[in-house]
Amino acid sequence: MAIFLIATCLSLLIRVGWVEAEDSSDVEKAPDAALLHERVVQIPSDSDNPVMLVMTIFTPDGPGPFPLAIMNHGANGGIPPAQQPRYRLSFSNYYFLSRGYAVALPMMRGYGGSDGHLASHGCDDLAVGIDNAKDIRAAINYMKQQPYIDGSRILVAGQSFGGWNTLAVGALKVPGVKVLVSFAGGMKASSCRDPDDALITAAGELGDEVSTPSIWFFGDNDEVFATPVWHAMYDHYVAAGAPAELVAYGRFGVDSHNLLGSAEGLPLWTPKLDDFLERNGLPNKLLYPQYLPQTPPPPSHYADLTDLQALPYLNAIPDGKGVAYYQQFLNKPLPRALAIGLHGAGESSGGFDPMLWAMRHCQRATIGCRLYVVNDEVVWTRPTPEPPPTHFANLGDESAVPYLTPAGRLGYEKFLMMTRPRAFVVAPDGGWAASTRGLDPLAAALADCNAKHQNCRLYAVDGDVVWHN
Repeated sequence: MAIFLIATCLSLLIRVGWVEAEDSSDVEKAPDAALLHERVVQIPSDSDNPVMLVMTIFTPDGPGPFPLAIMNHGANGGIPPAQQPRYRLSFSNYYFLSRGYAVALPMMRGYGGSDGHLASHGCDDLAVGIDNAKDIRAAINYMKQQPYIDGSRILVAGQSFGGWNTLAVGALKVPGVKVLVSFAGGMKASSCRDPDDALITAAGELGDEVSTPSIWFFGDNDEVFATPVWHAMYDHYVAAGAPAELVAYGRFGVDSHNLLGSAEGLPLWTPKLDDFLERNGLPNKLLYPQYLPQTPPPPSHYADLTDLQALPYLNAIPDGKGVAYYQQFLNKPLPRALAIGLHGAGESSGGFDPMLWAMRHCQRATIGCRLYVVNDEVVWTRPTPEPPPTHFANLGDESAVPYLTPAGRLGYEKFLMMTRPRAFVVAPDGGWAASTRGLDPLAAALADCNAKHQNCRLYAVDGDVVWHN
């Protein structure tokens, strides 16, 4: 008795769907765990010129006391300060939370809801940094008063302009601050004729004042600070006596200045920062993995990335819409992920964890979702593992299929026209079963064959013959 399982076109049309990944919202760019413990406060600035500053605070689970990471933001010169959003989402933030730190992100004067405005000092970059460092010191002092903070274990970090202000904190000798972390730190004063030279000079002047260890991260395709500039900054800084180490990680993406904006950058800097923190007596072990993206599964070698015929389920969607959806996904930037389910798919690129969001999008559209692609690797695996190809015969050679009657060979011809995933099973008495679609075509074909026949075995799966004598 032959058993032939295939979803009807009507059923497919009713149930098929997918979720297009819209531009990632702020929530999509943040781990759920971080958003559970987010608070926004207003704090007093440096007392020499007092204003109120906006600051966002994230804490891990539990009462603390936690070590403290102060993370300082950069500035977008193309947007007025007052219109720039509150700084809250960054992979540095997630990293520090994962290591058990409370994280405070103060906004500079005039930025993201903070009162006041930054003072101009012409080409005196050191004066600018010290002004901002005094407000960072005020943020540190505020956090030290909180019962959930361990004021003896503090690090200060920053990105771009925030990285420069972070280094300037070292000149203030703030009690409890153990290290400084600068991601592409620097500044460019618009009123300065040669901002690069001013920054290099100021780095040497700052290095004469700082004794707190620092680590600098720079890439070779930084669109704000050219490689010769940041190398000269670092050289002048350490030549003046400041303890520092440089992590020059080469090229990253289209602009290494945005290292913290992508999960793809994590392997470049997290091991180096872990080691630096350990050597300076600060927490560096992963305590809360929920704050970081999932580790991608290994490649499954199910198919080549561009093999459209191998696509499970999507190939069966009428009018080529499923294939077109996949082709559009392949044009998305890294990091990215695509999940495919029984009657649809979901994808995501950028943001906190594309794998997580691809699965969520897919689950909104269909059932049985599993990751198909992560970045440029096919990671698809079946619920029931398929045997390796045996090369017993060519897939299209129906005369090579053992045991089959003429009716069974007709069934095999129909199997060859099925879309993937698909499986063909034979039994010694001439029985057979073919299955396509469903959550597990391999298991379904074997179960249905074994219900009527004995010793059923897989002959072909998708595009491979897996039969062995």
